[in-house]
Amino acid sequence: MKARALLGLLLVPALLLPPGAQATTAPTLTLAQQAKKAEVIVRATLGQPADVQEGGVTYAAYPLTVTETLAGDPAGLPQREGVPTLYFLKGVADLPDLRAGQDVIALLYTARLDSPLVGFNQGWYPVVNGVIVNGVPVSGEAAPAVTPPAPASGSPAVTPEAAITDPAKLRAAILAAREARP
Repeated sequence: MKARALLGLLLVPALLLPPGAQATTAPTLTLAQQAKKAEVIVRATLGQPADVQEGGVTYAAYPLTVTETLAGDPAGLPQREGVPTLYFLKGVADLPDLRAGQDVIALLYTARLDSPLVGFNQGWYPVVNGVIVNGVPVSGEAAPAVTPPAPASGSPAVTPEAAITDPAKLRAAILAAREARP
């Protein structure tokens, strides 16, 4: 009985929250949808992050060294010390693994949001040793939010035709999706 009363006391605050105060979720987007929503698409290297306070809000700010612009103008991104910079709201859950020196293809919004990545952190494709980490599904499939499990013994492995792992092919797929833009 005491456990039920305690549980009830713990649930009351949650019931009093307005509907918008719950966790944020975003629909899973295909690569084509991400490419169409992105205002800026770049291949870049992340710089050393710094905590930045603006209006009582703290962001982790990652300067970008842009090595290639696929779409939009990186100068439209928030700037810090004259450099395009990604601002991530401190404490936001489910951010991708961000590391200084990391090579990425990033699909971005230009507005200062909780995360500048399209689709609430979906537009993030790390490149390691010339390969897109986890690959990017082709066709209408949505990009995986997590690393898929290894195939079971005797099961066919994912073939290169089933996922884009080459940055040049990802670039081509992004550009093709943007050309098909309504």
